[in-house]
Amino acid sequence: MNDSDKSLTYADAGVDIDKASDFVNAIKKIAAKTPRTGVMGEIGGFGGLYSLNTEDLEKPVLVSSTDGVGTKLKIAFMMEKHDTVGIDLVAMCVNDVAVQGARPLFFLDYLSMGELRSDVAEQIVEGIAEGCRQAQCALIAGETAEMPGFYNKNEYDLAGFSVGIVDNDKIVDGSEIRVGHKLVGIASSGLHSNGYSLVRKICFDVLKHKVTDHIDELGMPLGEALLTPTKIYTDIIRRLIKDLPIHGLAHITGGGIVDNVLRILPASCCVEMFQGSWEVPPIFTYLQKAGNVEDTEMWRTFNNGIGLIAIVPEDAAQDVVERAGGMDEKAHIIGQVVQQKGTTDRIKWVSHNEPA
Repeated sequence: MNDSDKSLTYADAGVDIDKASDFVNAIKKIAAKTPRTGVMGEIGGFGGLYSLNTEDLEKPVLVSSTDGVGTKLKIAFMMEKHDTVGIDLVAMCVNDVAVQGARPLFFLDYLSMGELRSDVAEQIVEGIAEGCRQAQCALIAGETAEMPGFYNKNEYDLAGFSVGIVDNDKIVDGSEIRVGHKLVGIASSGLHSNGYSLVRKICFDVLKHKVTDHIDELGMPLGEALLTPTKIYTDIIRRLIKDLPIHGLAHITGGGIVDNVLRILPASCCVEMFQGSWEVPPIFTYLQKAGNVEDTEMWRTFNNGIGLIAIVPEDAAQDVVERAGGMDEKAHIIGQVVQQKGTTDRIKWVSHNEPA
């Protein structure tokens, strides 16, 4: 029998259905570690089931978000370390849900690989489950696709989907922001999951580093610093909005502080950011110096040490700082809302010492 007479199978084309079925069974055990009231059934059906309990909400509104990890995945490939990018995936979705005042309910993921490597895939999903535990939401469904010829054998891509719920009267949308309100910045854990195309260009093309190189300025190997997971802010947001007047929340992702604050700022307002009101972590100063990156490009690309911004009335700003500190979060008053004048830039940097 020649090759043309052979009875071909899906496995001959590079897709192993049996391996995929075994992986689904492994995921069921991992997902069981993210329980939440409302989850119905288990992973493996055609869709994830979730029963909404809205008795405590007068006008429930669902809030959804989808995102990925981006080229930060390239660092995971280089490090052969896959147990943290799942946290990034969850964080990028649930933080966007939480800043609108919603509590995340459940999460779904999409994992596509050139070849299904069960050991790697399980590490990824374990990270997703850890992110869900931190966000207090359930991992209820997902999709794993084996796509030979589309991805390199040892590479993959991730996408995530999160759904949360909030009472219509408690949506945080920036509509109550007024002149005189203060911006409280809450620290990031590092780069989070943005700007990695520039990061990789600086570190590997310009500096010719390897991920194993120890960087004195960072106090650790480069790859370890670059894989630090994105901080999940759902719990701190939940606790802050419970009894403090939080009128606007911005998750600082792609576009940096500038673009993300503008997303919630009323058209009649501008923002003055206080230069030097927080200490920029070493990873950002290292990248800026090594890449000769202009200040304006840094602020439009990275979070520069601030992963979440709350806009609050002036008399509540210090309470927010102290409440965050009580949760072991670093927080600073980093700016203020001012009146829009003419066609000048809506965000400008001013010399200002943070209030004591």
